[in-house]
Amino acid sequence: MKAAYEHVDFGQDCSVRVYHRRLRRIPFEWHHHPEYELTLTMNSQGKRYIGDSVTVYSANDLVLVPPNLPHTWASNRSIDEQTPEVAIVIWFDGTWVRRLADLCPEYAGLCDLIRRAACGLAFDEAAGLHMRDRLDRLLCEKPRERLQAVLDILSFLAELPATPLASPSAFDTQTGAATGHEPEQINRVLALIETRFAQPLRLCALAKAAGMSERSLTRHFTQHLGESVGRYITRVRIGHACRMLTDTSVPVSIVAARSGFSNVANFNRQFKIAKAMTPAGFREQFTGARRAEDDLTPGLTERSPSLQRAGKRASLSRGR
Repeated sequence: MKAAYEHVDFGQDCSVRVYHRRLRRIPFEWHHHPEYELTLTMNSQGKRYIGDSVTVYSANDLVLVPPNLPHTWASNRSIDEQTPEVAIVIWFDGTWVRRLADLCPEYAGLCDLIRRAACGLAFDEAAGLHMRDRLDRLLCEKPRERLQAVLDILSFLAELPATPLASPSAFDTQTGAATGHEPEQINRVLALIETRFAQPLRLCALAKAAGMSERSLTRHFTQHLGESVGRYITRVRIGHACRMLTDTSVPVSIVAARSGFSNVANFNRQFKIAKAMTPAGFREQFTGARRAEDDLTPGLTERSPSLQRAGKRASLSRGR
């Protein structure tokens, strides 16, 4: 299932777009866009899909999604059935945020936040409540007031811990764990893994590429990335497999082979360790949610114009 492309219209003379979405139920709309997205979801609970991360969410869910990483929320019920489910969505371009952080020391923490968000970040409920308390400013009619509110919230989040979501290399979004601060030798190893993950990768070959001994590579890799070389390679392979399971209908055995696993049994075992479900179960998470949305009447959704057009094109294609 290919993710639909969403065009985000910022309007004239605006640096950020704030979208106040209210509806009876949040639908499954698997999509991506080139902007960063900060979304606060209220009065809703269900499943959140960020790249290959599938997680149950509830009240005051706050997530930062990086550019071009497919994502969606899909609610199963409202917390208060008498009021609408609400999503406050903030879109912004990372380019000007980085420039602002470079020029103004007061915003230096934003660079670290953008770096940490490479795989998506989920914040705790307290952070969601903090943003909720500032909705008046975020939804102000004055663009300058909205911009200042967004900067204040991003600066606040930059100082908070958060949970990374998607796997490295999931969905080809350049979400690998490299941060730009690792030594050049480690970056060479990461680049090699990214391009050859489907092939057998031996520690001795990676150490040679880095110009290190195997022991030094192991020590430096763990120091800078927080996990072993083997564990990182497995996560990259699992991320690629998740993309194939979501975007294609090819058999699991082919997914395993093209993702660097020598046999299906090992692939199934490693996948279940990483995702707490089988590859087939992971695929069903997406296809099942999509089928459920197809059964809904159009009046239950409020899709952006670009997603509406994508849906119409798909309908026309099916009718040919």
